[in-house]
This record gives sequence, C-alpha cells and structure tokens, in this order.
Amino acid sequence: TMNPADVSKAAGGSSGGAGAALASYMFCTLDGSDMMGSLRNPAGWNSLYSLRPTVEWMAEEVELAHNDADDRQVKMPWPMSTIGPMGRCPEDLVMLLQTMMPAERTELFDAKSVLNQSSEQLSQIVEGKTIGWLADWAGAYPMEAGLLEQCRESLDVFKKGNADVQYVATPPFSSKELWDAWTTIRSHLIFNSLHEQIGGDRCDVLPTMKKRGVKAEVIYECERGFEFTNEQIHACLRTVKAWSKCADNEFQCKYDFLALPSSQTYPFDASLDWPKEIAGKKMDSYHRWMEVMVPVTLLGLPCVTIPAGNGSRGLPIGVQIFGPKGCDAELLQLACWYHRRTRGD
Repeated sequence: TMNPADVSKAAGGSSGGAGAALASYMFCTLDGSDMMGSLRNPAGWNSLYSLRPTVEWMAEEVELAHNDADDRQVKMPWPMSTIGPMGRCPEDLVMLLQTMMPAERTELFDAKSVLNQSSEQLSQIVEGKTIGWLADWAGAYPMEAGLLEQCRESLDVFKKGNADVQYVATPPFSSKELWDAWTTIRSHLIFNSLHEQIGGDRCDVLPTMKKRGVKAEVIYECERGFEFTNEQIHACLRTVKAWSKCADNEFQCKYDFLALPSSQTYPFDASLDWPKEIAGKKMDSYHRWMEVMVPVTLLGLPCVTIPAGNGSRGLPIGVQIFGPKGCDAELLQLACWYHRRTRGD
C-alpha cells in the first residue's frame, strides 16, 4: 500500500491500508489489529492517531502458549494481540472504541470522560503529568537520522501544558531479554495457530506450509516455533512477568506515562519488503526494524499513538505513549489535549 504523503513510500503494516485510506480522507475512522505495531506503525507513518487498548478489553480469550508433557495447558498471562481504532483525531478513536468494545465490558471505558472535556479541563488533566521518554532504549534500537529529535520535539509540546517530559537515561529492562522472549513467543503462537488450522501432527505443519508456497517469513516463524521446548516457553513467560513487574514500578514510583517512537524509520521505499539496515546496523530478521514495538506488546498495556509531524524529507512519524492497564481514557485525554494544541479545536 502506498503512502499518501509520498506514493513512492510504504504506508506501514499490517493496517497500512486503513492508514492510507484515513490519510486520504476516504473514511472517518477505521479499526485494525496490533500484535507487533500493526496499528502504531501505520498511524505514525500516516499522521494519524491510534489506540492499542488494554488487551483484556478486546480479547475473547488468552491465547494458548504451550502444552506441557502431561497435557496441562500453559497460557499467556494476557493476549499478545488486540484490535483497536485509528483516526485523524482522538475523538474519533473514542467513538469507535466505544462501538468496538464487547457489551459486557463497556463499563470499563467512560467515553464521556474524554468527549465532554473542554480545552480548559483537558489542560488541568495534563498539568503535572510526568512522561518518561525512552527514546532509543539507550542505543539498543537503531534509529534513522533525525527521527529521535523530531519525536522529542513533539513530546515537548506537553511542557506547554505544564507536564514534565524526562529522558530515561537508564532503560528499565534488558532489550535483549525482551527481544528474545518476544520472538520466541511470536514464533510459537504463529506455529500453534497454523497447527490448529491445518490439524494433524505437529510435524506436518512445516511441510504443508512449504507445499502451499507461503512466504519466507511464515516459514521462518514455523521453523522456529516447531523447535522450542517447554522450558524455553516457560523462561519467556518469566521474562514477561518480570518486565511487567518492572513497568508497574516505573508507573507507581516515577512516571505517569512512558513514550517511544512509533517506528525506527521514516516510511521506506514501497518496493522494499523491509529495511535491511538502519543507521548502519544490519537487521538480522524481517521484523527487527520493529523492535521498538516489543516493550508495549509484551506488557499488554494501553498505548496511544500521536502524530509527530514530518521530517526533513516531508515524511511522517509518530510517538507511542503508554501507561498502566485501564488508563485508556487518560491516554485519550492526553491525545485530545495534544491535538487541540497542535491542530486547533
């Protein structure tokens, strides 16, 4: 899908079609899914807003992680994927989210707490908030030149509302542990999903996929997912829980919200399947350029993406801001204040 800002560039994925349609004013608001940034990346690349809701709000059940040898089901502590809204303004996200939420969970989200706020009331909500800017995770995530500075400049808008934006010099958790846990979980979930669809023996999944001629990235996930042991899966779940405990401490003791760029690159050429290098660092897998999405995905926390403007080449980027579970309305209030401050009422 081409990017309306520059049709030679990509619109992001996997909800890039929705992002391009919204940026082209074909629709007012659309939904999408987000496992590894599929709402956050296209929102940032199309100057849009998106919300990855608290995952338990939308998920019907927690995905199966693995079967122990004695057939006990070991489940993820929360879903790794969710659906959510995308739009050109935060108010559109609110209305679509309210529509999307299962009837039995609508009491979890108070749309009026966002929609009925005046600019003065929103200013009072923003005042005194502390946002921790994680940037490139102390150099762990390679970033295209100029991207971090542009994202930080957009975050500094909140200072005009008397919020405090602080650079987080020491990352709260190991990026390597997060990446290893996520790629293991992702491959295993993809393999399990395909096994469920195909049926039969686990050993039949990979040959069947190859016979059907599926793309190389799916084969890559299948090969990895087939090999993982019970202990490896359990180790990853321990990492997820440890990161969750660490993040809870950050929110309780230091920050109201944390922020990261919505991508490690600006929109790249549409002819590329994925960038092979960022800032001189080679990408060792097809999704390594999306590593900045992993901290939020593993936590299952609500995350709003705000547009951060265009870079020197006229290409858009965004910022993902996330907070504790259930703070979806607060994140949308934050986005509403930002939208009115940068684009007017």
